[in-house]
Amino acid sequence: MIPVVYAYPVYKFLFWVEMFRSENDNLEKSVLDCGAGGNRPPLALFYQAGYKTTGIDISKDSIRNASIYSKNHNMNLNINTGDMRELKFEDACFSFVYSYNSIFHLSKRDIIKSIKEMKRVLKPNGLIFINLLSVEDQLCGKGKEVGVNEFLQQEGEDLVIHSFFEDDEADSLFEKNEIIHKEKRFIDFSYEGKPLHQVYIDFIVKKG
Repeated sequence: MIPVVYAYPVYKFLFWVEMFRSENDNLEKSVLDCGAGGNRPPLALFYQAGYKTTGIDISKDSIRNASIYSKNHNMNLNINTGDMRELKFEDACFSFVYSYNSIFHLSKRDIIKSIKEMKRVLKPNGLIFINLLSVEDQLCGKGKEVGVNEFLQQEGEDLVIHSFFEDDEADSLFEKNEIIHKEKRFIDFSYEGKPLHQVYIDFIVKKG
């Protein structure tokens, strides 16, 4: 039975990945997840689809949770300690790279570094998927401002940076590459009786 993974945008990325593989013979089934830990790692979707999976995460707790999940579902997702700002992989060694609900926990300067690293380890014609927080998200403007639309905010017991982007602000991060899908997603729901309004900007980008 395929385990439940609550990551609709990653399902969509997998759809694009499968479509591009049918058109590009050089793209074998290899994928890197930057920020791969957690109790329901999205890499499980790719593992179930027959991909060679690799993941990195900076949080030991997140890696531990992913290991428990992998063991319970008899999967070898290959998730280890790593930093997306300085990937310890050779150039052009993955067909597909993504970061889901992770990269916006960095400053904008570090987001630029991370995207450069993702493009470096990606094969020609490979795809990158990232999602960013929009300035329309309800959390934008809350907490201590440490940069333009960058705020330190409470997340559990920790203060964590969240970076928020204008609609077209991040397009320049993918110069010389082709943005093949861009979407602003609005999510409205209630948690513990409080209404929540989340807004993301998703990118799927082809490396030239």
